[in-house]
Amino acid sequence: MSAGLFGLLDDVAALARLAAASVDDIGAAAGRATAKAAGVVIDDTAVTPQYVHGIAADRELPMIKRIALGSLRNKLLFILPAALLLSQFVPWLLTPILMLGATYLCFEGAEKVVGLLFGKGKSHAAPTAAVGEDAEKQMTSGAIRTDFILSAEIMVIALNEVADQSFWPRLIILIVVAFVITAAVYGVVALIVKMDDVGLALTQRASAFAQKVGRGLVVGMPKLLAALSVIGTVAMLWVGGHILLVGTDTLGWHAPYGFVHHLEEGLNGVLAWLLNTAISAVIGLVVGSVVVAVVHVLPFGKKKHGPD
Repeated sequence: MSAGLFGLLDDVAALARLAAASVDDIGAAAGRATAKAAGVVIDDTAVTPQYVHGIAADRELPMIKRIALGSLRNKLLFILPAALLLSQFVPWLLTPILMLGATYLCFEGAEKVVGLLFGKGKSHAAPTAAVGEDAEKQMTSGAIRTDFILSAEIMVIALNEVADQSFWPRLIILIVVAFVITAAVYGVVALIVKMDDVGLALTQRASAFAQKVGRGLVVGMPKLLAALSVIGTVAMLWVGGHILLVGTDTLGWHAPYGFVHHLEEGLNGVLAWLLNTAISAVIGLVVGSVVVAVVHVLPFGKKKHGPD
């Protein structure tokens, strides 16, 4: 009797260890997948605050909440099922789709560079003069549509990172990624858009130190948004270029990736990463610039992107 009980306890312990190992594996895989999508996450974080700029202070957080819920709905109800079906039945399509999304990232990044250099180009910013409930709904819908593109790229990047997992661990990992990234992006966005309000409140305190911190926050917010915009642009070019570099190697054109790998030989980890990142960003800028040029040549591109 006791031997049977101890045997059962041994089996339970083994199952518990196996379950714990599986949870650890899923957590580690989710962490890797989230890290791979970091470049797009930075851009998502940089883009969203522009949609609540000009909104009444008491409406900012409710609006961000609605955008966050819309983002989660995008990921879980639309993007995730489609990505899982592709990975399950036509996994060979993932690399071309990923490269197509990467080309779009390069286009977005290059267009921002063009806008910076020549005073033209596309901006994500929503109309700031619009007021009222209808305008708020319109801007929220616009932010959710923009988020759909970025979320799709995030989820496909994450999926590509865990494509070797079986179906159920892959599903769990992507759900974790969807929640973690959405919470991280819109948590940071909420902090950013309320930073000036916190700073303003601190400037009204009696403490000289609090007033100094408050003034620093008020002055620092535009600089933070500008820095995020630059970081987001660089991240899009780097991530897009790197995906194209790896994708061409996966599809059989090994020369570009082999050349970069050859340049990395003899360098330590940090220098090799910096070199790879710099080359990826240059590739992203070149590819994106070509797409920008093509879009501006096409009739619909001229109409949409041309001067007002």
